[in-house]
Amino acid sequence: MADTPLALVTGATRGIGAAVAHALEPTHRVLLGGRDADTLTERAAELPGARPWPVDLTDPEALRTATAEIGALDVLVHSAGVAELGTVEQAPTAAWRKNYEVNVLAVVELTRLLLPTLRAARGHVVLINSGQGLTAREGWGPYAASKFALRAFADVLRAEEEPHGVRVTSVFPGRTDTEMQRDIIAGEGKDYAPEQYLRPDSVATAVLAAVSATPDAHLTELVLRPRPAR
Repeated sequence: MADTPLALVTGATRGIGAAVAHALEPTHRVLLGGRDADTLTERAAELPGARPWPVDLTDPEALRTATAEIGALDVLVHSAGVAELGTVEQAPTAAWRKNYEVNVLAVVELTRLLLPTLRAARGHVVLINSGQGLTAREGWGPYAASKFALRAFADVLRAEEEPHGVRVTSVFPGRTDTEMQRDIIAGEGKDYAPEQYLRPDSVATAVLAAVSATPDAHLTELVLRPRPAR
């Protein structure tokens, strides 16, 4: 068991993060990252190779303490995120700050703290981005700007860490059937039709493909879009 690679998945309590944890667990020991310790414990009970890793990613001191316990790490999947939307005219500064705090700054700091272990393992960093990180739409400014920043961070990290053997993959899913998506659709005043969206396990399959790539291959970006329901 000690020789089994270790993966840390943030946002593992639900949605894409939980699906990624399930996809990786057959071949990895998995640390389930999130703030809700009780829910993480429930998730871990479903996965024999997983254990909870409760921490508030926006708390720098808590993050330093939690990462100090990780002696080796092969895969880091950044799936935790928030979506505060609004027009430029209406969105308060707090919405922009919250998106950047969770979607960008927490990702940067967690990655920075774990770089020594990732380098030692010639590991892999996967960042769950969004279609909004490629094309911004009206009304999505605070969220889209954070995802464009996340894309830039991934590009910089890849350029800096590839010489150390670390692979970096950005995954850009289209709209996915998650609780976050349901909240967004409700905010838009639309009816929710889950068949119109990607399934979380479909995104997880893309993550697994990147992580499982042969040593000579580096999947740098993966873009997923829902297929129209037939």
